[in-house]
Parts: sequence; C-alpha cells; structure tokens
Amino acid sequence: MSTTRTRYSTAQILLHWLMAALLIGTFLFGNYLADLPLSPAKFHLISYHKWLGISLLALLLLRVLVRLSKRAPALPAGMSAAARALAHIGHATLYLLMLLIPLSGWLMSSAYGFPVVLFGVLPLPDLIAANPALAEQLKAAHGLLNNVLVIVVVAHVLAALKHQFIDKDGLLERMSLRR
Repeated sequence: MSTTRTRYSTAQILLHWLMAALLIGTFLFGNYLADLPLSPAKFHLISYHKWLGISLLALLLLRVLVRLSKRAPALPAGMSAAARALAHIGHATLYLLMLLIPLSGWLMSSAYGFPVVLFGVLPLPDLIAANPALAEQLKAAHGLLNNVLVIVVVAHVLAALKHQFIDKDGLLERMSLRR
C-alpha cells in the first residue's frame, strides 16, 4: 500500500483558495482606489485595503507554517526536470510576492505618515519614518510588484489548465476543493 499523498491537506487547500480570492479582491479593490479622487471617503476605503493586506500577510505566515508541517504531494511522474524546476520557481515567486506586496504597502503607508490601524482598533508600528520622497518610490514599487503578481498568477493558472486539459495528468486535483 502506497503512502504517497496525491492531494494537499484540507488546510492547505482552504488556505490556497481563500488567499487566491483575497489576493484577487485586494488587487481589484486597490486598482479601484487608485482612480478615486482624494477625499475622506477614499482614506476610509484605503484603511480597508490595508486591513486586507495585513490579513493576507498573516494568512501567508499561517500558510508557510502549515506548508512546513505538511509536505506537498508528489508531482506527476511524467513531468520533465525543466517543468519541475519552473513549478518550484513559480511557487517561490508567488510566495515572495505575497510577502513583498503587503510589506511594501505597509512601508509606503509608514513613509506617507499614515498609520496602519488593523480593523480600526489595533495600531501597527510604523516600519519607517515619514519620508514623502521614499513614499512615492514605495508606491511605484507596490504597483510594480502587483503587476508582476498578475503575470505570475496568470502563468500559474495557465500551467494548471495545461496540466488539466493537455497533459491530463491529474495535477489540478491536488488542490481541488472537491474530494
């Protein structure tokens, strides 16, 4: 009887899909906010965006802890070494972006002199002193990182679809919500 797992754990699957939904929602919400004129309402909505970003950062830490305690299921045997390497690089890039994007947003907020107050009640420390010039650079970096994330997520989805419909190797079932 084989002990090789073919699926991720329930916790890993739920964290994957919850974070995917929140990442997409936070990205779309951020783009919506960028087009709004400055107003008290915009600043209020930005606080929600910050909450989402910090929540995603916390979920990432939880996800990493779960991932360290539970190995990933084996990749399909037919995958080439190059495809395996690309899969690992892609996942590492996703994790790095999921760390850097909220951190760059928090740094940007600190540099602008606007505190991050989680859920309106828990003030988080400023990561750096107020510095408007640096804030503008961090704003550009935050936007660039988000655009890179879109590219990497699209590549991730396309790779999953390739495995499902071209390779037909069952890879997508590893992360399926269905049993």
